[in-house]
Amino acid sequence: MKKIILIEDETSVVSFIKKGLQEKGYEISVAFDGRTGVQLVEANDFDLVILDIMLPEMNGLDVCKEIRKTNKHVPILFLTALGTSENIVLGLESGGDDYLVKPFKFIELVARVKSLLRRSNQNGSHENAEEEPDDEYMYRFSDLMVNDYTKKVTRGGEEVSLTSTEYKLLIYFLNNPEKVISRAEILDAVWGVNYELGTNVVDVYVNYLRKKLDHKDDNKLIHTVIGMGYVLKKP
Repeated sequence: MKKIILIEDETSVVSFIKKGLQEKGYEISVAFDGRTGVQLVEANDFDLVILDIMLPEMNGLDVCKEIRKTNKHVPILFLTALGTSENIVLGLESGGDDYLVKPFKFIELVARVKSLLRRSNQNGSHENAEEEPDDEYMYRFSDLMVNDYTKKVTRGGEEVSLTSTEYKLLIYFLNNPEKVISRAEILDAVWGVNYELGTNVVDVYVNYLRKKLDHKDDNKLIHTVIGMGYVLKKP
């Protein structure tokens, strides 16, 4: 049974989500303020965090940042009544993996929960293996090397630390080398949902990835194709 923590202060929302997810077979814990939520996540092994942005004691953005200090892998789904792209990007920048704008239908929540849990299982399926990975788990592109067994990323022999979303974005590029990829394709592949609002989250995360991978102007791997999207190509 997958364990989910819901960090939400609206009792009506808590009752709605908790009852529905329990009926779907999930084990649900609840925290009604941000500080308690952080403490519970640190003390337990949850498979998913559902996190409201507007919380007492500590807002959801700060809660997410605190969780990410010690747990970089647990998926975090933001709930927000602030439906502007700027607030959504702030949530994703703080370490969130996905978001859902209130009010939402329960079927939408279930779809996001299943998507995040499925991606988390896929990303973590080899993390605890001690043996050397087969070559099928290795990505090599120019001087960039990714070990998908251990999630270790190096460029020019130097290790690069990525968040879970940055890592997923990089793997998508590596699976599509030299191909011009649109923002819509990236949103669907990396975040798992077709977003219909004009969010610039793809541009934000591509810039994050560039800052960590590309240290020299003549050695860039990720290039912008104006009006079309992005492409991973060798310098």
